[in-house]
Amino acid sequence: MAHSSEKRFGLLGRNIDYSFSRGYFAQKFEAPQWQDCRYDNYDLPEASHIKTLLQTQPQLNGLNVTIPYKEAVIPFLDDLDPIARQIGAVNTIQWLPDGTTLGHNTDWYGFQKALEPYLTSHHQHALVLGTGGAAKAILYTLQHLGIPYIVVSRSGEKETLSYAEITPEIMHAHTLVIQCTPLGTYPDVEACPPIPYAHFTPLHLAFDLVYNPPKTRFLTLAEAQGASIENGYSMLVHQAEKAWEIWNNTSV
Repeated sequence: MAHSSEKRFGLLGRNIDYSFSRGYFAQKFEAPQWQDCRYDNYDLPEASHIKTLLQTQPQLNGLNVTIPYKEAVIPFLDDLDPIARQIGAVNTIQWLPDGTTLGHNTDWYGFQKALEPYLTSHHQHALVLGTGGAAKAILYTLQHLGIPYIVVSRSGEKETLSYAEITPEIMHAHTLVIQCTPLGTYPDVEACPPIPYAHFTPLHLAFDLVYNPPKTRFLTLAEAQGASIENGYSMLVHQAEKAWEIWNNTSV
């Protein structure tokens, strides 16, 4: 049983052994002021198990949420902060002093902080690959930055393009390409979205939210055409630090 003074945090997801979050916070908690904290993986096979976890772990102080539960977790929470409500996805859960749960989204903040150093004047239109919870946060950030975008999905439904509909003209007009699907995540490192990689150019920035491996096949193929590339590790760090700020300041 946990010591009464111990603060417990963790990551909620499915098949999350690949995630760096536990290692990141374990290293953080080596500092003397955080040695009463621990961070565990909560690897749940089905969304229906989320309710049980939240009800039977009253000693938790905060959770991160990853694929595939960023949207599925919402019905099990007591409330959402305004940005998470607008995005429609949660990646951070805060326990309030009264014991209720409040869902936040720090992915959008992490993505913006990671993206801004690479943005140039010619990154004026974005192609967003994927429609899941992570993609929703990216769309919020692009709106915040005033960057128009087209969303690409496997089916091409709901005002999105299908992968087969991406033409050379679309690639040339959208010099910011953001990969928001799990494709290419360890161990399935050869997977990548089926886009026309030959039409990347040195004007393009390819950003992959995946960070394990550090250079996915998506990034490798884009880089081969001269594109600038960035993986999701910096985004992970920025969103994690924002989550830590939320967990330690109930007025956020």
